[in-house]
Amino acid sequence: MKITKTTLGGIYVIDNIKFTDNRGSFVKIFNKDDFSDRELNFSFEEVYYSTSRKNVIRGMHFQLPPHDHEKLVHVIHGEVLDVVLDMRYESPTFGECFSINLSSDNGKSMYVSKGFAHGFLTLSESATVAYLTTTVQNSQAESGVKWNSFGFNWPVRKKAILSKRDLNLPIHKKYEMF
Repeated sequence: MKITKTTLGGIYVIDNIKFTDNRGSFVKIFNKDDFSDRELNFSFEEVYYSTSRKNVIRGMHFQLPPHDHEKLVHVIHGEVLDVVLDMRYESPTFGECFSINLSSDNGKSMYVSKGFAHGFLTLSESATVAYLTTTVQNSQAESGVKWNSFGFNWPVRKKAILSKRDLNLPIHKKYEMF
C-alpha cells in the first residue's frame, strides 16, 4: 500500500495492493500499520456505499463539528471523478480543490481529512462507492456547498444529475465552515 500526500494538506491518494488472476481481483483497501505510520486517523465508526449511474454528481458534502470526520473513499465497481474542496478558512489552501479518477480498475482510494467538502461524478455507466468514516452520521450536522460554486470544471455541466438537496446547497463563497 502506497500512501501519497497531495497538494492539499490532509488529502492522500492511496495506491492499494491489488491481486488479479483468472478468477478476478482481490484488493486490500486498509492496513492499520500503514495508516498508523502516517498518523492518519483510522478509527472508522461507519461504512456506507452508494450506487450511481453515469453523470450523477453527489456532493459537495461534509459534516459540521463536532460530528465532522475523516473519510476513506474507494470505488468497488465502475469509475468516478472524486473531488475534494478545502473548507478550512484558516488554511493556506482554503477554496482550492483536488480531484482524481478512482476506479475498480486502478484500485486507488482517497483519504479525506476533516475540513474538506467531498463529492464525485460517475464516469462509467454505473459505480459503487464505499465510504469509511470516523464518526457516525448525524443528520443535524449534514452540510455542503453547491457543486458548481467553487470553480471546478466538471466535465458534464449540462448533463449532470443531482438530488434536490444538492441543487439547493449554499454557494461556496458565502460559506465559512472552519
